[in-house]
Amino acid sequence: MPTVEAQPPGTAASHPATGQAADLVIHLGKGRDRLVDHPLYALIDSPDRLRRFMEHHVFAVWDFQSLLKAMQQKLTCTSIPWLPTPDPEARRLVNEIVLDEESDELPNGGHASHFELYLESMRHAAADTGPIERLLDLIRRGESISQALTACGGPAAACDFVRRSFEVIESGSTRRIVAAFTYGREDVIPDMFRHLVASLAVEDPAAWAPFRFYLERHIAHDDAKHAPVCRRIVARLCGDNPAHWAEASETARACLASRITFWDEIAATWQ
Repeated sequence: MPTVEAQPPGTAASHPATGQAADLVIHLGKGRDRLVDHPLYALIDSPDRLRRFMEHHVFAVWDFQSLLKAMQQKLTCTSIPWLPTPDPEARRLVNEIVLDEESDELPNGGHASHFELYLESMRHAAADTGPIERLLDLIRRGESISQALTACGGPAAACDFVRRSFEVIESGSTRRIVAAFTYGREDVIPDMFRHLVASLAVEDPAAWAPFRFYLERHIAHDDAKHAPVCRRIVARLCGDNPAHWAEASETARACLASRITFWDEIAATWQ
């Protein structure tokens, strides 16, 4: 079975091969490099701008969890009565990611999801959590995702990003969901977050310590553990079928483009 493990993260299409092997890789184009080198990071040059960034980005942190749960539903059994799913290794790998993302260890004891850690980081930094909390309240009250996004008062760019993520989830395609989670999130997040950690190094340690912990935790989990695991799952799902690799590649590129659009729209408010 082909694998992307031998290739550097996110560079699967940088050096096209010949014959069938060229079709059994993830083709990202230039999207990953554009995202990692986006001008937004240099624009986050003050505590106020970092707070504004968090108020947008928290929506992506939340829909990350939704993508993860969609992947878990596709690759493990989450219904009753329980039945074994076809790929025991994928089942194990996904459940390991869920454990880290949904119930991670906190620095002072206890456990929380990375989304809850992010919310706490926002409160500590005096960022506005009102819109994302209203989104959750509306969903708890039975509103659809579309209705809740319209009514929550969140930034338009953030809500549009979530809508595009849910289009992938609602497609029902296991390959698309896993490709979105892998190449739109886990594979690229560490390189994005390193920019923000560097900027926090010169800021008020007391105000930004929880957020820095969140970022460093994500870098550690995703870079060394989650991204390689997810790339293995993509390879197992696509197998020797070029059409499956093409579907996963198209989704990966679309997710990178969606994040670039999101970053463009935030940056435009500061330029």
